Amino acid sequence: MALSGMRGLSVFISDVRNCQNKEQERQRVDKELGNIRTKFKNERGLTPYEKKKYVWKMLYIYMLGYDVDFGHMETVSLISAPKYPEKQVGYIVTSCLLNENHDFLRLVINTVRNDIIGRNETFQCLALTMVGNIGGKEFAESLAPDVQKLLISSSCRPLVRKKAALCLLRLYRKNPDVVNVEGWSDRMAQLLDERDLGVLIAVMSLLVALVASNFDIYWSCVPKCVKILERLARSQDIPQDYTYYGIPSPWLQVKTMRALQYFPTIEDPNIRRSLFEVLQRILMGTDVVKNVNKNNASHAVLFEALALVMHLDAEKEMMSQCVALLGKFIAVREPNIRYLGLENMTRMLMVADVQDSIKRHQAQIITSLKDPDISIRRRALDLLYGMCDVTNAKDIVEELLQYLTTADFGIREELALKAAILAEKFAPDLSWYVDVILQLIDKAGDFISDDIWYRVVQFVTNNEDLQPYAAAKAREYLDKPAVHETMVKVGAYLLGEYSHLLARRPGCSPKEIFSVIHDKLPTVSISTVALLLNTYAKILMHTQPPDQELQEHIWAVFSKYESYIDLEIQQRAVEYFALSQKGPILMDILAEMPKFPERQSALLRRAEDTEVDTAELSATKLRVQQQMSSAIVVSDQRPANGSLPTGQIKMPDVGKVEQGPRQANGALSKQDAQTASPEPDLLGDLLSPLAIEGPPGPVVSFPSSSLLSLEGPTEDSDPLALAILGEQPSSIQPIGDVAERFQALCLKDSGVLYEDPFIQIGMKSEWRANQGRLVLFLGNKNTSALTYVQAVLLPPAHLRMKLSLVPDIIPPRAQVQCPLEVVNLRASRDVAVIDFSYKNGAVPVNVKLRLPIVFNKFLQPLAMTTDTFFPQWRALVGPPAKLQEVVRGVKPLSLPEMANLFNSLQISVSPGLDPNPNNLVASTTFYSEATRAILCLIRVETDPSDRTQLRMTVASNDPNTTFEFKEFIKEQLVYIPTAPSVASSAPTPPPLPPVRSSSGITDPAAALAGLI
Repeated sequence: MALSGMRGLSVFISDVRNCQNKEQERQRVDKELGNIRTKFKNERGLTPYEKKKYVWKMLYIYMLGYDVDFGHMETVSLISAPKYPEKQVGYIVTSCLLNENHDFLRLVINTVRNDIIGRNETFQCLALTMVGNIGGKEFAESLAPDVQKLLISSSCRPLVRKKAALCLLRLYRKNPDVVNVEGWSDRMAQLLDERDLGVLIAVMSLLVALVASNFDIYWSCVPKCVKILERLARSQDIPQDYTYYGIPSPWLQVKTMRALQYFPTIEDPNIRRSLFEVLQRILMGTDVVKNVNKNNASHAVLFEALALVMHLDAEKEMMSQCVALLGKFIAVREPNIRYLGLENMTRMLMVADVQDSIKRHQAQIITSLKDPDISIRRRALDLLYGMCDVTNAKDIVEELLQYLTTADFGIREELALKAAILAEKFAPDLSWYVDVILQLIDKAGDFISDDIWYRVVQFVTNNEDLQPYAAAKAREYLDKPAVHETMVKVGAYLLGEYSHLLARRPGCSPKEIFSVIHDKLPTVSISTVALLLNTYAKILMHTQPPDQELQEHIWAVFSKYESYIDLEIQQRAVEYFALSQKGPILMDILAEMPKFPERQSALLRRAEDTEVDTAELSATKLRVQQQMSSAIVVSDQRPANGSLPTGQIKMPDVGKVEQGPRQANGALSKQDAQTASPEPDLLGDLLSPLAIEGPPGPVVSFPSSSLLSLEGPTEDSDPLALAILGEQPSSIQPIGDVAERFQALCLKDSGVLYEDPFIQIGMKSEWRANQGRLVLFLGNKNTSALTYVQAVLLPPAHLRMKLSLVPDIIPPRAQVQCPLEVVNLRASRDVAVIDFSYKNGAVPVNVKLRLPIVFNKFLQPLAMTTDTFFPQWRALVGPPAKLQEVVRGVKPLSLPEMANLFNSLQISVSPGLDPNPNNLVASTTFYSEATRAILCLIRVETDPSDRTQLRMTVASNDPNTTFEFKEFIKEQLVYIPTAPSVASSAPTPPPLPPVRSSSGITDPAAALAGLI
């Protein structure tokens, strides 16, 4: 930024830098902004030099982080200046201060176009730079043809054509329709014959974007790309300016190989041979040197070449050469190179016939598992997991178990999950599998999901020969002084079912088994106590005739818990106590569990999905994933289907939701039938550190009517916690919790709305008064196109919505944007729904998603003082303008927590306004077409002794707005249970008296009026 001759600007910058603190800086900036505003009001007296100086000052102030909300017209007007200094300032500052949707940009489209098509190269560069920086749909539609002409013009200098290529790339990303693909493919092939490397790099960036969306029509570019690589590999006609540490234009090499990866395997033998010669030269000529900059450049080229070799499915000899080269990299000291070596070796696992070559480096990979850098440890873990098979499973799992005790907490969960999957998938015998899982629980119980020990129970139940061994191992682990609760669960279950098989072994009599388990009872949670009571009943069942002393001990435990506060424990204690008095009949009632149905393990099914995903992680997919959020926990929240047989507590079906061990055969308690909730798949994403959750509650099968919980809100559901509407096809399940995604978007303006294995729907929105503009991003995650794409809006009556046309087909690994315009007509809490459907091959998918266009999106916080609040409050008297309600069942929030909640909903809390410190006063402005801007006031009176109740008073000039606003706030405050409520015979408590303020005044208007 040239400051010569602008003394005022230099002095201002010097003053700002000399400020002692932030407050002084702010005062100096405010003073300067006031001066600039005054000067702009008297614009007639400003010379072009002065206007330029003040606009530079505005840019500097903006760069300091201050808002500059005026002077935009003066800035834009400089673009039309005839001289370069003023025009330069106009273009630069406009690029920084204005975004693509700013109205002022429309005023300069003609001026910018005249500069682009003019003959002044300096002005052309300025205009292309600004258009490329701002982008925008209007710029794309108006200027793209002129930019294309500049790019293909033979009379333009390379500097201009280079900027034109990058500008066209930005416009294409904003609006792909600006490039006519049918007529442009031949032009692109001609542009690749360019000798100037600067233009060629810019053109190659454009080609990468074009072939990512549609490669079919650009096949003519493939031979040209190979020729470019040959030219670079042989250093033919490469200017010194484009040679980086002896490497000919590494950026162009990387972009060219990246473009080739979007095409399927090349069949032409001549082109294929030439390309492999270049790749062979790159593989053979790359080594680690001392110069870090040269290493970075050469390795960028090398790893892109490796990705291209894998993509082209090269011969086995070249693949083995790649593995050997990566083996050298994972052994060097430089951590960045080791990381890249491990990552690319993991990607090599997708190639056939290289598994054995990778196994030769197993020792070095295991060494990397203990690297100080956690990112290298994670990559080593991924590689070990991917290369494991029946031949090396024992060695790898044993290494993981040894490393588990010293691994840091950030990786233990992933480590334990992968070890469990490998042990199950490649177990040479089931006893070894049981040993591995029990060791996992013993060494990392806090990081073990319940699904893992559920699976052990299934194996033991289904294999009679394994039962004595598993029971004996459980007995050994329970003898330890410190045992994790998960070990108590699995041990108690196994001993309850099979301890009678150990009766002749020392230390395994029923009394001793009961004693070792009962010692753990005081240390476990409520859910585990229920399982232990089940175990005690089983021990009594196996001890026939009963041991009187043991029977008395167990009966005493049952009697103790008959009056326990938890209904589940109480129910079990009562029923088991009654059943245990039946004598030999107990053997029939509490018989051993039958075998589980033979179905694929949920762990292995998830592992296979993970392996398929890993096999597809080509360089192309990795780049797509950088643009689309991933690594989200998959949570299957479908309730298990099936009827509930009388006399047996049944678990969900193994094939649908991985199940825990079934409970004893006995009378079905009402509590079991009423309180259990659908159990989510806690291993939704095997690699996610968020996958492990707390211990599940009791699990039973649900009738098919339970599916209604996915179809719409119920009386007990949070209106904002809205999941997918409609029943999902059983084969396609969403990734992540859709309800949580919806809730998050209700409070923020961008994020992921929905995701499944094939598509991700993101959303970005902005809100102004009663209008909103949203953009839906439909991203195809797949390698094949999504067809029959449809999106139908189901708007409520209070919203006027317009969705741009959604394309019928989303190309592979492409993303389309669908603008959605919203106008709020009146106050309502109804939520809009979008009916979205598509086909992936022959698989149809249909989901109905709730859009986060909710009440608080049309609120604008308004801070008020005593002088402004009370006149408004007193003017609104009684229903329907002012409504009051005593709300019970409130989430127990402290006053600061409640204030934070209100602020997140765009409702401004005014602290200290209410005379009672236990009360809260807030205000906001609601916008709709019917009411325009309407002031909404709220007062919340809390009871410090009982945070579960409060009194709320809401007021506004519009009765409908008052009611909807009150109900909306109530929904945010009231505690919504996540499971169906438990039927109880307890009498309904009498209504609480009205909450009173400390002064004894029950009318909030009178209380507030007393302040003035």
